[in-house]
Amino acid sequence: MPAVYADAFDETGLPGPCLPHYALIRRWLDETPRDFLLHKRREAELLFRRAGITFSVYSEGSDPERLIPFDIVPRILCAEEWARLVRGLVQRVKALNAFVADVYHEREILAAGKLPAELVLLNDGFCAEMQDLDVAASAYVHVAGIDLVRVGPNDFYVLEDNCRTPSGVSYMLENREAMMRLFPNLCAKHRIAPVSHYPEELHGTLQAVAPPGCTGEPVIVLLTPGAGNSAYYEHSFLADEMGVELVEGADLVVDDNLVFMRTTEGLRRVDVIYRRIDDPYLDPLTFRPDSLLGTPGLFNAYRAGNVTLANAPGAGIADDKAIYPYVPEMIRFYLGEEPILANVPTYRCGDPRHLAYVLDHLSELVVKEARGSGGYGMLVGPHAAAAERACFRAKLVARPENYIAQPTLALSTCPTFVENGIAPRHVDLRPFVLSGREVRIVPGGLTRVALKSGSLVVNSSQGGGTKDTWVLERLPET
Repeated sequence: MPAVYADAFDETGLPGPCLPHYALIRRWLDETPRDFLLHKRREAELLFRRAGITFSVYSEGSDPERLIPFDIVPRILCAEEWARLVRGLVQRVKALNAFVADVYHEREILAAGKLPAELVLLNDGFCAEMQDLDVAASAYVHVAGIDLVRVGPNDFYVLEDNCRTPSGVSYMLENREAMMRLFPNLCAKHRIAPVSHYPEELHGTLQAVAPPGCTGEPVIVLLTPGAGNSAYYEHSFLADEMGVELVEGADLVVDDNLVFMRTTEGLRRVDVIYRRIDDPYLDPLTFRPDSLLGTPGLFNAYRAGNVTLANAPGAGIADDKAIYPYVPEMIRFYLGEEPILANVPTYRCGDPRHLAYVLDHLSELVVKEARGSGGYGMLVGPHAAAAERACFRAKLVARPENYIAQPTLALSTCPTFVENGIAPRHVDLRPFVLSGREVRIVPGGLTRVALKSGSLVVNSSQGGGTKDTWVLERLPET
């Protein structure tokens, strides 16, 4: 059982002796004047604004191109910590891909009774159109963002799996670029594993899953909903870094179950589409008929094996929060192994026994929508007012199957530069796992930080910020 909300583990080792991989940073913070750090933070904001590194938050209505706050104090993992995480991440994503392949084919895990069939077959994330469709390399979740939280020196837990269209990798890359420009001497004193090769790794993964009939170098495009999407900066950034075309649905046309993109020189055949559009909007002929974001006939071309969609439609069945409690059993079932990374204990509110416990302990739990994301529709019990808990109680009673609940974890903290100087703030970590013919992981990930004192909500859409994540190849000399 992970530590529930209490005194959090500080990743520097404080209040005890500073851990070796944080020693140089700790000394640097102690010796650096606040005014210098403040100047560097302003410089970082200027760098991000000039580069157009923004994240739209639809509910705010004031600044559709606001910056995600960037904290200039890095979060550090030593090589041993990262090696264990990599083993757990590879294991977990292999099991998730096996699960998606299984539920759209033989459904052996359902026949074995390892999880309730109705949770899968009646789930909004289940895509019946994917039934019996074979995909290249049996890879459905080509890009996964696995959210990890830490509650102790050796205790990491998977908070959730993002298997649909996970975002945030561009901020991982831009955070590193900013740190290298702002603090070159500090960076040079640490042996930091690079992350800049992520676009190359992503491109290689997408090439590896081109359709069997593809001859020559596959033509890859990135499909975006357009400039109004909150992650549009990331879409354009990744397309540019990979050297592929950024397209919208109207830029593609399907003819005889082949996909082409419109160019100034005429139509050009497309082999792989890295899509950042949700399933229902991909093809108005197959899914939502009112969608203007997708391309008519796209799914038929996909079913015919003439184009690869990454991530695969229907991959979201693997990241539904009601499915999440069963991932450890997936690992045992498909891989015959014990999970390296544990789940957070989870109450499925659709189970009457679990619901009764949740209703009696709302003030202690985090309640989430089973199909929610971005920190929306969530109750953090210890921080919620009585009226908010009463509102959630009514929602739970009315539609219990729509919710899960978890203990309020004591997320680890890292030193963070705030208005009053350096202070601990809660963090999580989203590494990005690529799956094609092989599994690839760039060392590090996106560290998100809750900037408000005591807050446990790190989501960018809820006011959280980000940090550069350093994986040290060896300890710095102090």
